Amino acid sequence: MIPTNNTIPYTATPRATWTLIGLCIAAYLYQVTLSQADAEAFINTFALVPARYTDGAWAVAHDASRANLLPFVTNMFLHGGLMHIASNLWVLWVFGPALEDRLGSDRFLALYLASGLAASALHFVFNFSSPVPALGASGAIAGVIAAYARRFPYAWVNILQPIVILPVFFMMPALLFAGLWFATQVMQGLGSLAQPGGGGIAWWAHIGGFIAGWILVRRLAPAANPLQETQAATRSALWPWTTWMRWMTWWWRR
Repeated sequence: MIPTNNTIPYTATPRATWTLIGLCIAAYLYQVTLSQADAEAFINTFALVPARYTDGAWAVAHDASRANLLPFVTNMFLHGGLMHIASNLWVLWVFGPALEDRLGSDRFLALYLASGLAASALHFVFNFSSPVPALGASGAIAGVIAAYARRFPYAWVNILQPIVILPVFFMMPALLFAGLWFATQVMQGLGSLAQPGGGGIAWWAHIGGFIAGWILVRRLAPAANPLQETQAATRSALWPWTTWMRWMTWWWRR
């Protein structure tokens, strides 16, 4: 399921969202200019490698200080490929501006970074001795998804679901989308415990970021009536569903 847009409008310029996107793009462009050896050294330095802190031999071999905790932050601005960064930043753009509009840029940035740190911490806990670098903004963006769903529980999200080669679009409540997404991460995370290296995807980082975003948004968001706030914006999204339900009711009564 690929979210394409949502029903919550925003008026303020999403400066923090744009800044985060810009930093990720700048870091990626720098990465692609490096040679293979330099890129590997760069990733081992700034991505999160749990073995750096738990395996003294690995730290010595890669000349990595075990006292340097900066990778817990810097890893969320690095990406492993074009599709990796494109998919992450697209989701950030879909959910970020409306949330930033309600929280304000400073609080939105605080939520993003705190979610990213929680993602790094939980990934470290469940991949304690892994030598595989973890990198990507998806843990922090998981916090944005959770915060959006909790802040706008009556919002709807437009979803693209490719079926073979056909693009299918449909609307889904934001809470349902976030719930399904989180359930998928939990199932994959539990399954990854039986795989060497966690299976290559930082599922527990997604889980940690989501939980942090869900908790923090209540402390950071100004008071609001979520039903009243989203009612008008949602009305336009509901008509396909209500029309379909009315047609099904008519057909059943026949």
